[in-house]
Amino acid sequence: MASPHPARAARTTGLTLLVLGVTSTVALTGCGGGTTDEKGEAATNTPAPASPRGAVTRAQAAKIVDNYAAVNSKANRTRNTRLLSTVEGGQLHEQSKADHKTFGTWTKEDQRAYAKPFSYRDRTYYIPAGEDWFAVRATADGSKTPALLVFDKEGGAWKLMSAVHTDTPIPAVDTGNSGLATAVSPATRVGKLAPNDVSAAFEDLYETGGTKARAGISHTTAPAEAALKLHKERDKGGLSKWATKKYFARKPAHTTTYALRLADGGVLAVAPTAHTQETLLKPQYMGSFQITPNKEESVYNPEKRPLVTDTFQGTTLTTLPKSGKPSVIASAYRMTDSE
Repeated sequence: MASPHPARAARTTGLTLLVLGVTSTVALTGCGGGTTDEKGEAATNTPAPASPRGAVTRAQAAKIVDNYAAVNSKANRTRNTRLLSTVEGGQLHEQSKADHKTFGTWTKEDQRAYAKPFSYRDRTYYIPAGEDWFAVRATADGSKTPALLVFDKEGGAWKLMSAVHTDTPIPAVDTGNSGLATAVSPATRVGKLAPNDVSAAFEDLYETGGTKARAGISHTTAPAEAALKLHKERDKGGLSKWATKKYFARKPAHTTTYALRLADGGVLAVAPTAHTQETLLKPQYMGSFQITPNKEESVYNPEKRPLVTDTFQGTTLTTLPKSGKPSVIASAYRMTDSE
């Protein structure tokens, strides 16, 4: 379970060197025949339009969230990935599987926090009309940082698909449709980009330092600045004398993007993202040196090798204004493999 622990939301790794070794508008059709008025003339039945509906009511959504927290808490005590998969899917479950796998490399404090039962408080439900998913703004016990949670159905069961914590306030979501939210097609362009474009634009910050994304995405948010810093400092540090480090955008393990209309007309998007970090010995050191993977990388592959390729699966929370650049206000990554 990745969600209650924002402190583990953005993790990067170092390397050491070894020298030589929801039904929306049901069209209500009137019954045939209609009625007659006092003069005996036919009167037309004009049924009231159906109220918009979401996939669940708020009461049903609350039970789904409660069930997720209860099952998650039970699964985390023993890192029961199979049990967790009954209530969790998408990018979040990819991250949780990585958490379970690398649990032994964590500090005792992180391990105790992860195994502690939790629930969600301060909830605000965003249930879009006519859609089969819903979102919740909530804060986990033991955390001061709220998260946007997205629930969707997978294999017929409600599962939490993403959870992104953010210190930046989540903008007001438009709930003017009889109290329901309004979903936006991820392919619809909003200002500079469509929600589906966010992942590529954000990953370009890691890969090129924003050369391609400069006109499309803000560089001034904390997640963007962190990504740019990693790119800028990729060849600094103790290993830089012997090896080069590069980042490459990759297709996320799960590709569904969720988007909601904001009260100001913009859009709030939850988008999957992924990249690899490749650390390669310089040609002059090939054959004489090997890279020793760190503890987390060693969980996946303990072999010393000239090239270490780490895969990171992530999720971003982004605001897309009607004009101006989209802003990634939060991101969460986990290393899910190391080759």
